[in-house]
Parts: sequence; C-alpha cells; structure tokens
Amino acid sequence: MEYNAFFPPHDGMRLRDIADRLGAELSDQTAGDRMVRSIAPVYRAKSDQLCYILSRKNREELLTCEAAAIICDSALSSLVPAHIPVLIAKNAHTVFAQAGALLHASAMKPSAIIEQGSDISAAAHIDPSAMLEAGVVVEPLAVIGANVHIGAGTRIGPGAIIGADVQIGRDCTIAGGASILSALIGNGVIIHNGARIGQDGFGYAPGPRGMIKIVQVGRVIIQDHVEIGANTTIDRGTMDDTVIGEGTKIDNQVQIGHNVRIGRHCGIVSKVGIAGSTRIGDGVMIGGASGINGHITIGDGAQIAAMSGVVADVPAGAKYGGVPARPLRHFLRDMAELLARAEERDKKTGEKNV
Repeated sequence: MEYNAFFPPHDGMRLRDIADRLGAELSDQTAGDRMVRSIAPVYRAKSDQLCYILSRKNREELLTCEAAAIICDSALSSLVPAHIPVLIAKNAHTVFAQAGALLHASAMKPSAIIEQGSDISAAAHIDPSAMLEAGVVVEPLAVIGANVHIGAGTRIGPGAIIGADVQIGRDCTIAGGASILSALIGNGVIIHNGARIGQDGFGYAPGPRGMIKIVQVGRVIIQDHVEIGANTTIDRGTMDDTVIGEGTKIDNQVQIGHNVRIGRHCGIVSKVGIAGSTRIGDGVMIGGASGINGHITIGDGAQIAAMSGVVADVPAGAKYGGVPARPLRHFLRDMAELLARAEERDKKTGEKNV
C-alpha cells in the first residue's frame, strides 16, 4: 500500500533520534542516520518505515521485511534479519505506540477542517457571553451556548454543540457532530465524532397512567486526558454527578448511565452498557459488548471478559466472565464441562458436528 493521503508521512526523523526519544537501545549504531518517515506492518515495511514484533509468530513475515528498524524485546532480536537494525525495548507495544505518535501526530486526534490556530469560522455561532481563551479553534456550523468557557488550544469540530454553561479545559478536541451539555471537562480530553455527553439519564417512576419521567439535574464530570469514542453516550446524573476519571479510555458506541462513577485509567471497549449508579474503580478493563448491572461496584484492577453480564459486585483485582459473570476460571471450567457433556451425548446418539 502506498502512503496514506489522509495521514501523510513525517518529513523524516533519524533512527538515532527516535531511539533517544523512545528510550530504546539501537542495536547498530552505524544505522543511526537512517531516516524514518512512517510506520507499517512487518510483512510490507519499507526502508523508511518502522515496525514491531511481539512474538515468534512474525518469523515468516520477517523474510519479506525491508524496514528501517524493528522494535522488539531483546529475547526476539535474534529473529530479525541481519540487515535490519533493532530498537530493543522492554515493552515493544508501548514503544511502538510512542513511535507512531512521533511520526503521525495528526492521527492522534480527530481530523480538522481548518488548521489549529486558524481564526474562528464565520459559519460558527458563538453566544456573546461565551469566553474562549486565545488559540481556541471553532470550525464551521459549531454552536457554542451562553456562558461557555473553553480553554486555550482546544478545537471545537464542525457541527458540534456546546450547551450553555459548559466548561471545557485546555488542549481538548471535540470532534464534528458531538454534543456536550451539562458537563465540566478537564484538560487534554478527546471526544470523537457524534458522541453525546450530558443528556437525560433514563429514569422513570410508575404512575397510574404509565411511567412518569424523573427529572435529571446532575452533571457529567470528565477529568483530564480522557478519550471518548464515536457515538458513545454519557448521561448526566439525576441529582449527583456522572464522573469519568482521569486517563480513562472509552471506545465507540458505549452507553454510560446516570450517576455512574468510573475511576482513573480504565479501558472500556465498544458496545459496553453500564447501568446507572454503578461504581467502577481505578484500572478496570471491560471487554466489548459486556453489560454491567446498576448499583453495583467493580473493584480496582478488575477485568471483565468480552460479552459478559455482570449482575453483582466484582472484587478488586478479580477476572470475571460469562453470563452471569463469575470468576473466569469458574466460567472456563463450566464451558469445558458443557462441551464435554455435548460431545458425550453426540457419541451416544451418533450425531456429528458439522
């Protein structure tokens, strides 16, 4: 594949400089002046591209690799062909992520229509009472309501809606089509296209003629360096706040209910649904398409397997999976027993798996 016009290559960085920036050890110092412009997968990397390996599974792909260098652990360096320098790192995955950010800085945030630092678009609507620090970019058709505060270096994408009294910190990116209401947002936050922040929570009480809507007067608090994926929705609190902790990363199409509190540096994958008033600790990882019951607690460092149904509290550090979710070893044992029973039944009936 040729270079991608959407994310053009870097003008060039010396391999030696990349190694220094990443804290990696360059195996061949004579290759330090090689210029690197991009990243690529192992099987098609060219002489100005950087790639990485994490296991011996890449052995065959290395035969066609022409990369400027390969990032890997010292234990795997012997697999790399002699003509390719190695950047030796203890955590190759993390170092490669850092290298990608160096070489493709524009891909780290949603793309812009107008360049950072450009004037505010004449096609945007900004209430006269809104306060925007120097360096804020507002793209066409964005709407910024009364008494909004936006910090320096933040970009508001095309068609985004920022409701009255919302506060957004510095160096944030609010991508096109996102809407933010009743929210306080920290610094360095990225909110992707179409995300919905701060709308009503789902709350009703039974009445004589059907459900009666419960007023939702809380806020959404998003702390520093959070990233929220496209079309994710985060409801404001009923009376208290919905809180997303510092450094947490949320994938696309996640639903977070009212009064949920999520800790710091969590990872929540696509299609997860979290019901109201759930408490999630720091460093929790939740696999895709999992459902989390309301009014429960998931402890610090817990891991939830994909497509799980969590109906009760999860202890700190635990690994849970299945429906209903239970300790992962129990779930795997249960699945193995079911499979064994099915195979035994098929033997007795003469049925064959197709």
